[in-house]
Amino acid sequence: MFKLTNKSVIVTGGGSGIGKAMAVLFAQQGAEVHIIELNDQAAADTVKEITEAGGKATGYACDVSSQQQVVDTFTKIGKIDILINNAGIAHIGRADNTSTEDFERVFNVNVKGAYNCLYAAIPVLKSNGGGVILNTASIAASVGITDRFAYSMSKGAIHAMTLSVARDYLHDNIRCNCISPARVHTPFVDGFIAKNYAGREEEIFEKLSKSQPIGRMGKPEEVATLALYLCSDEAGFITGTDYPIDGGFITLNN
Repeated sequence: MFKLTNKSVIVTGGGSGIGKAMAVLFAQQGAEVHIIELNDQAAADTVKEITEAGGKATGYACDVSSQQQVVDTFTKIGKIDILINNAGIAHIGRADNTSTEDFERVFNVNVKGAYNCLYAAIPVLKSNGGGVILNTASIAASVGITDRFAYSMSKGAIHAMTLSVARDYLHDNIRCNCISPARVHTPFVDGFIAKNYAGREEEIFEKLSKSQPIGRMGKPEEVATLALYLCSDEAGFITGTDYPIDGGFITLNN
């Protein structure tokens, strides 16, 4: 079950965190993985890990906010069976203290970046007779998260785009779903805590962990496992759906 032999998979933001876990797992299941990263060294490190384990992977330096770069990169890749729109950035702020520059920066990467990849991938998927798209949204698309105005905006857009794409390409045999993680323990989280709460790292980590009713953060590998299922043939009856993976955050945090 859940084998991806001979499948060509694109993972944006596949150089670290959740994206890296997806890339590694998908390669283990037989896919040829194409990692798109702004940080080409991070992409190279993930490619090395995959190839040393006997898998197939290639890295590409690409700014997903640039449609031309995305189109050029996808043209180099050629065959696409699965697109995972995972690249994204975070921002802390409310509506009245988020600058235009920060708002547009989040929009350009998280929203326009996903659109650019959809724009480039869908014609290829249609010509191949179908495929799968998985977008990384967030619990912030479904519930209010303090001080996450721009980020929540962007993830709400990802959720809405998922539904639109799923509807529009039903008859092209293209499935499109999204996943909504709560807090997941990645290097980004450690860096965020160290930058903003120097000297209080352990305290803040514990606080953030316990904001999930289950009492801990998720693991990137747990999110990757859900992604694998949704991108596999075994999930062939699932499209237009958001899957929270949140330790009970949405339904039990009251």
